[in-house]
Amino acid sequence: MRAAKATALAVLTAATLAGCSSTPDADAKNDPAAAATGDKALATVAVPPAYDATKGWDETLPWVPGDVDEPPVAVLPGGDAVAMLNVDAGGFLVQSRAADSGKVRWASAAWRPPMPMDGAKQEGEIPDVLGLEQDGRRFVVVSAHGMAGKDELHDGTEVVRLAVYAAEGDGTGRKPLREIDVPVSTDPGDWRVSADGGRLLVGFGEDGDYPLRSAAVDVVTGKVTPYDDAAGLLRQCDGRPLECGWDRVVAAGAKGPLVGLGHGFGVPGVWFSDGVRPEGVAAKTPFGFGDSWNGDVYGVAGGRFLAQWHRTGKDGSSEPTAWSVHEVGSGALLARMDCAYDDFPTVTSQGDSRNHPVVTSPSGRFLAAGPVAFDLQRKQGVCLQGDGNRKTITVGAIADDGTAYGKVGDDASGALVVRLDLTTATGEAKVLGAGVEIPQHTAVGGSGLFVARDQDDNVRVSVRAGR
Repeated sequence: MRAAKATALAVLTAATLAGCSSTPDADAKNDPAAAATGDKALATVAVPPAYDATKGWDETLPWVPGDVDEPPVAVLPGGDAVAMLNVDAGGFLVQSRAADSGKVRWASAAWRPPMPMDGAKQEGEIPDVLGLEQDGRRFVVVSAHGMAGKDELHDGTEVVRLAVYAAEGDGTGRKPLREIDVPVSTDPGDWRVSADGGRLLVGFGEDGDYPLRSAAVDVVTGKVTPYDDAAGLLRQCDGRPLECGWDRVVAAGAKGPLVGLGHGFGVPGVWFSDGVRPEGVAAKTPFGFGDSWNGDVYGVAGGRFLAQWHRTGKDGSSEPTAWSVHEVGSGALLARMDCAYDDFPTVTSQGDSRNHPVVTSPSGRFLAAGPVAFDLQRKQGVCLQGDGNRKTITVGAIADDGTAYGKVGDDASGALVVRLDLTTATGEAKVLGAGVEIPQHTAVGGSGLFVARDQDDNVRVSVRAGR
C-alpha cells in the first residue's frame, strides 16, 4: 500500500470538484500520435552513464499526495510495459503504457475503491498497482483497503479489494476480469499486496514488507487462502510454541506459502530450513536458555529468497554471518557467502522490520539486499560491508549485465551514488557523484525507469533509453 495524508476518496472528490482529468482524453487515447509522449520536451533527469538522458518519455501523476513514498507505478513482467494509476471525476484509471514509446496501450474504465475506513483521513491510503504473471498469463492488479457493503443498514466488511486486469491487449474502458475482496482486520496503512514468491499475497496487521497475517490469492480462479496461524502449517512446530512464536508467511508460491519463524523457515510439506543449510552452518543456534533451528528469512524477490545464518567459532565466539540464496518452491541452495553484516532482529524474529529491500536484475541472475550481493550464475557473492576503512555500499538496482547502482552508507540514505560490477569479486565500485538518480527498474524495453518528484512535488515517471 501507499500511505498518504489524503485518502483515496478525498483524491477522487478533489478531481470531481476540479472538473478535470489528469489522463489523456478519448481522442488522445485513440490517436497514436497524440498518445505518444516522445514529442514533448523531456524532463531533466540525472541518469547514470548507461542511459541517454535525451531519449525517452515522461508522465506526471500530479494527484499523488506529497508524502507517498512509493507511487502507484509498476513494470509488467517481461518489461515491455509500465502500468500506473491516474484519476478523473469518475474514479481511478489504470493505464498500461508501452515501454519504448510511452503510448497508452490500454486504459481501464473508472474504478472506485471500497469506502475508506474510519481514521483513514488521519493515516491516509491510496490504491496500489503491481504486475503479476501466473500460470503463463500476465495481469495488472490494483488494490485498495476499505469497507465493503457498508451503508445505513449494514456495518459492512473490512477488506482489501483487488481489481484484476489482463495485461495484454489495447483499447479504452477496460473492466476488471474480476474483483476479489480479501477479508482483513488492520489499521489504515498496515497492509501490503506482493507477488515476490510467484503468487499474490495480501499481508496485513503490521506496517512494512512482511505483515503479521496474510492470505494467498489465485487471480485466475479468485480463490482466497487465509493464513491466520502460519506456524500451524509446519509440522516442525508441533509442541514448540516458543520457537514458532514469531511466525508469518513471507511469500506465496506455486507449491505453497514460505513460512518464516523466530528461527527456521520452510514451505509446509515440501522442505524445511534444516535440510537446505549451506555448508559450514550449524543446525542449531542459541535461543533463550537452549537452542533453536538456525537460519532466518531476510527477504524475497523474483521467486527467490535471501537467508542469513548464525556462525560461531570453536571457542563460541561469533563469526561473520553466512548469507545464502534459495528457490522459494524447492528451497534449493543457489549460492552462499560469508559477510560481516548482520541485520538482526530479522523480519521474522521481530516483526516485519528490515534495513534493506531485496532487489534482483530483470533476468534474475543477480540478487542483493543492502551490502550483500550475489551473482547466481557464477554462484558467488560480493560483500560490500565496510571494514573500518572502506565504506559500506548498499545496492538499490541491478542490470542484467551485473552493473549495479547503490549509495554509500549503511542505511542507503547517503547522496553519493556509485556504480558497481557484480561480476567481479570486489564489486569494483566507481563513484558517479551526488544527485544521480538510481533506476527503479533497469530494463524496461531496453530502457531504465526513474520515478521521482519534480520541482512542483508532482510524481514524475521517466523512461530513458539505454545506450
